[in-house]
Amino acid sequence: MGRSYTIRTYGCQMNVHDSERMAGLLEAAGYRRADGADAADVVVFNTCAVRENADNKLYGNLGHLRPVKARNPKMQIAVGGCLAQKDRDAIVSRAPWVDVVFGTHNIGSLPVLLDRARHNAAAEVEILEALEVFPSTLPARRESTYAGWVSISVGCNNTCTFCIVPSLRGTERDRRPGDVLAEVQALAAEGVLEVTLLGQNVNSYGVEFGDRGAFAALLRACGGVDGLERVRFTSPHPRDFTSDVIAAMAETANVCPQLHMPLQSGSDDVLRRMRRSYRSTRFLGILDEVRAAIPDAAISTDIIVGFPGETDDDFAATLDVVARARFAQAFTFQYSPRPGTPAAEMPDQLPKAVVQERYERLVALQEAVSWAENRRWEGRTVEVLVAAGEGRKDATTGRASGRARDGRLVHFTPCERVVRPGDVVTVEVTYGAPHHLVADGPVLTHRRTRAGDAYEAGLRPAGAPTGLGLPGFGAPAPVAAAAACGSTS
Repeated sequence: MGRSYTIRTYGCQMNVHDSERMAGLLEAAGYRRADGADAADVVVFNTCAVRENADNKLYGNLGHLRPVKARNPKMQIAVGGCLAQKDRDAIVSRAPWVDVVFGTHNIGSLPVLLDRARHNAAAEVEILEALEVFPSTLPARRESTYAGWVSISVGCNNTCTFCIVPSLRGTERDRRPGDVLAEVQALAAEGVLEVTLLGQNVNSYGVEFGDRGAFAALLRACGGVDGLERVRFTSPHPRDFTSDVIAAMAETANVCPQLHMPLQSGSDDVLRRMRRSYRSTRFLGILDEVRAAIPDAAISTDIIVGFPGETDDDFAATLDVVARARFAQAFTFQYSPRPGTPAAEMPDQLPKAVVQERYERLVALQEAVSWAENRRWEGRTVEVLVAAGEGRKDATTGRASGRARDGRLVHFTPCERVVRPGDVVTVEVTYGAPHHLVADGPVLTHRRTRAGDAYEAGLRPAGAPTGLGLPGFGAPAPVAAAAACGSTS
């Protein structure tokens, strides 16, 4: 039996997908997945460098493993991702029990670096400055039988003053449309119902090969993939969000009515200092255009509170935009300076108490908006893709969970029959809470899927590193006619 591994992932969806590639590489090299980090022969940390506490979180976890490794000297610890790209040799200096440090551009080197470190009995540090192999050409051990990440680009050409990502991920590199579509088609053929197209600035896709309409065309192409029911994408930039993308979203049936559009600030002065190449009027205009084409679109956002020099008037402008935008959800962050970014050197860094007070006011406003927006769904029927983790039945309430087409979390009461992650149900919303919808009535329809069959059978998720795909799951089950809990589809 091969050596065991576990991967701990921090940060964005790009990191989650990168971890799937790391797992695929390790399993292709003969490793097997372990049940827990303490029992694993190899522990990999896939790190993030965006937040202020990223360093503390990593070194705290490394400190926890030090005595574990002391008891088991053959254990190996590897650190990859954005923080590894940034800190490089400093990681081994601070934590000399680390065996391998690798960057964002050389994920494919992980098995070789582990072998080399074991052979040489010394730490291996390899940080490339540019991407040599696009990550999507690497094998993957996907975490889901029903949903998959698909990278369409890596890197970013923007120069936001608060962000360290471009210096760690590099400039934008785009995959060819045919390669992206082939991966999407392969996932759908294996039973995957939903794909999320990933990019640091997903809607600038095509800039490398000079086609500004490439992203809208890609969305439309995904609409023609047999068996693919849901297409999402993250994250776009307002600067590159164009009418042809909105039209593609509205006119392509399997593109979900969901949009994550980072605002960052509602103040034009702050946006200027952030080097965000749009202003609040432009941002709200995009939202108006989206809602005119897709009336029920759920729009979420990112907002930074307390950027250097943010005044009371600046913050009031953010509150005004949030009130007008009616976001379904907002991911709100207190500004933290990141070494190596221009914003970290700006004057007028705000006191923590001021930032905290503003943050709490913003969260309270968005909570009220989210609650009101979710209450609008009471009495309406939604289609839910049952999710693993979220989809397991709760022992206290008897509810299972999943995601509506617009991305909202839905808790519902399943029937006596088993509802598996990957199955699709329709339910009527009885209550809209601030962060989710509740459906306490009967399940109206229940469609069993190949993805649900695979989950129930414990088969490897689609895209496993064998390169052979999954064995056939049989024909998709038919959609149930509208029925109460007695539905047998």
